[in-house]
Amino acid sequence: MQNTDMKKAMIFAAGTGSRLRPLTNQIPKALVPIAGVPLLERVICKLADAGFYDITINIHHLGQQIIDFLQAKQNFGLHIHISDERTQLLDTGGGIRHARHFLDGNEPFLVHNVDILTDANINVLWDNHIRNGAEATLLTEHRKTSRYLLFDPTMHLRGWFNQSTQEIRPAGLTNTYESWAFDGIHVFSPSLFRRMEDARWESSFSIIDFYLHVCADSFIQGCPIQATHWFDTGTPDTLAKAEIWYSNKK
Repeated sequence: MQNTDMKKAMIFAAGTGSRLRPLTNQIPKALVPIAGVPLLERVICKLADAGFYDITINIHHLGQQIIDFLQAKQNFGLHIHISDERTQLLDTGGGIRHARHFLDGNEPFLVHNVDILTDANINVLWDNHIRNGAEATLLTEHRKTSRYLLFDPTMHLRGWFNQSTQEIRPAGLTNTYESWAFDGIHVFSPSLFRRMEDARWESSFSIIDFYLHVCADSFIQGCPIQATHWFDTGTPDTLAKAEIWYSNKK
């Protein structure tokens, strides 16, 4: 019988890995190795070490390879569920909504992009979410990027800013808030599922678009956490940097 006290998490592993082609023509991005260990395995082990034993993984591109990999590893001894998006890729928000039957309940769950590698303490993120009573808590940091989330002094999400195009959302928002980069890891409270029942959220959509839509009347917060390394391995350049860092660490 499943232990209902187990912390839940979701791993986004459905991406096509288009920026890593031709490498991802033959294998899904989730199984790209870093220092000999697939990205998916690294993220699963990080989650397990932090006490997340009930994990939902969404699949799309070459999804059967991910299923076979997990079976070969005997699901790492964890409760792992497959949220199958092979007929339609649903983006990050649609992916969460599609997996609702695995994730809904009275407790929040953590969401982790498979291509993000970091030593940031996700239990600090989790505890911050619980302590503050937030509906979503996003891991943030000050680093250079082209798109920023805008937070007020209490770290409530208020908007979004594209530095390249100068676009600000919502329209008319003055860019007087503090800019933070989103690190691809967040905690989501199931209370937000009710906000996804509107027709506009029925198919593929970005979770950031959703957060921006509801942040005016929902507590969506940022949580800066110090980390010694953070890699978005979705490009050949950052993949190579991660390979060097993890090879040296090994």
